Amino acid sequence: QVHVSESGGGSVQTGGSLTLSCVVSGDLLGAYSVAWFRQVYGKEREGVAGIRSDGTTSYADSVKGRFTISKDNAKNTLYLQMNSLKPEDTAMYSCAAQRWCVGPQLLEPYVYNFWGQGTQVTVSS
Repeated sequence: QVHVSESGGGSVQTGGSLTLSCVVSGDLLGAYSVAWFRQVYGKEREGVAGIRSDGTTSYADSVKGRFTISKDNAKNTLYLQMNSLKPEDTAMYSCAAQRWCVGPQLLEPYVYNFWGQGTQVTVSS
């Protein structure tokens, strides 16, 4: 059984940085496409950044140049380095995983079967 667990959220001021981590246990991360999503209460879930099993990445326009997604297959861990944070980045961030390589839908929530509980990121002005 695959289990997904995030950590690293917190509160920072505008311009600050945070690194989120996501451990995918129960299988080999290298076989999975994984992604970060965020959601604000009352709004739709938004795909932030994803990385396919072949290593290719995709980012939402709103975070390009500020966020970097990476993974360490040996540690079964996915990371999201977030720099130059803005108040509009405030959200619950969740990690999701799906076995094999996901195509153009990398940042679409419906393609993912395995989800973590989420970690809160709050950016104050």
